[in-house]
Amino acid sequence: MSIDIVLSSGFLAFARQAGFLAAVEQSGIDVDGVCGTSSGALAGSLWAAGVPSETIAERLSERAPIWSARLHLQPWRGLLSLRHVVKQLRDWLPATFEELPRPFAVGVRAPDGSATLLDSGPLPEAVAASCAIPGVFAPIQVMGVAYQDGGVVDRTGLSSWESRRGERPTLLHLVERSAKGVEPEGQMPQRVQIVRTARSGASLWNLGDFSGQMEQARRSTSDVLGAWQPDRMS
Repeated sequence: MSIDIVLSSGFLAFARQAGFLAAVEQSGIDVDGVCGTSSGALAGSLWAAGVPSETIAERLSERAPIWSARLHLQPWRGLLSLRHVVKQLRDWLPATFEELPRPFAVGVRAPDGSATLLDSGPLPEAVAASCAIPGVFAPIQVMGVAYQDGGVVDRTGLSSWESRRGERPTLLHLVERSAKGVEPEGQMPQRVQIVRTARSGASLWNLGDFSGQMEQARRSTSDVLGAWQPDRMS
C-alpha cells in the first residue's frame, strides 16, 4: 500500500527532515505524495524530485544558512532576501511542480494572512516562499502573488492536503515548534501516523550537530514505522 508523507515546519530543521526521509527510504514503503512547509518544503521538494536523503543532507548542511541570504534593499518588507536561495533551487529542482515524478505541495501564507497550499506553477519560487519567515525574509513572488512562510499559520498543511488527496494513510513528521506553546494538532484520525522529533536548535549562523540530529530523527522514524500498519486505516 502506498502512503503520503507530510513534513511540518521547523526552524532550520534540515537535519530532522533528512533523518525522517532516510528512515522512509530504508523502510521501503511506497510514497505516492509529499507535502511540506518551511524546512519541510525545502527537504520535501528535493526528495519529491528524486534526490536521496543523504544528498539532501549534504546540500542543506554545506554552509550556514546566513551565507545563502542577502540584505534586502527594502528592509521594511523583510531584513533579508532569499533571491540567492531561489537561484540555487533552480539548479536543484525542476522549473515547475508539474515536472515532478509525484504529487507535491508546499504550505505558504497568502497576502491576506491565510494558509494555503501551492501545488502548481513555479516550483523553486514556491519552495523559497514557504521558507520566507515574516519579518526576517522578504516575501517571494509566485505568479504575481507575494507569499511567505506558511508555518506561521499552519505548521503542517495536513487538512488542506487531505482535502485534495482524500483520506489516505499518511505519515506526518512533526518537528517540535521553536516557540513555546501547545501543538495545535487536534485529534488525528487513525490513518495519520505521527513521527515527533525535537526542534533543531539551529541558527542562521550555525546548524549545530547536523549528523547527530539526523541520526536521532532517523531512529525515531524507524521506530514508528516498525510498529505502524498503514493498511489498517479508518
